[in-house]
Amino acid sequence: MTTFGTFITRRRKDLGLTQKEVAARIKQDDAKPLSVQYLNDIEHGRRGAPPDYVIKQLSRVLRLELDVMYFRAGRVPYDIRSRSISDERALAAFQAFRRALRRRKKIK
Repeated sequence: MTTFGTFITRRRKDLGLTQKEVAARIKQDDAKPLSVQYLNDIEHGRRGAPPDYVIKQLSRVLRLELDVMYFRAGRVPYDIRSRSISDERALAAFQAFRRALRRRKKIK
């Protein structure tokens, strides 16, 4: 699977955006723009996936579905993560997800 950083890099380049342009459109929790170096570190795998608030902004700037961003970051979306879910329901959900992936593969 493509790393989060590689995924972000490809999409940014597909949109014709520079790291500086993307970083300027993303605000940190202190309302300052994201540093270009931080974005560069993410893209080159020197940092893991960023916090949720950055992922949400990246999703908007890169015009990607938020669920896809969470998937690429290896995270469960907050709206699911914040719910009380039994182990049995979580297991059923992951099994359904795997079934859906197998079906898609067979279609190709």
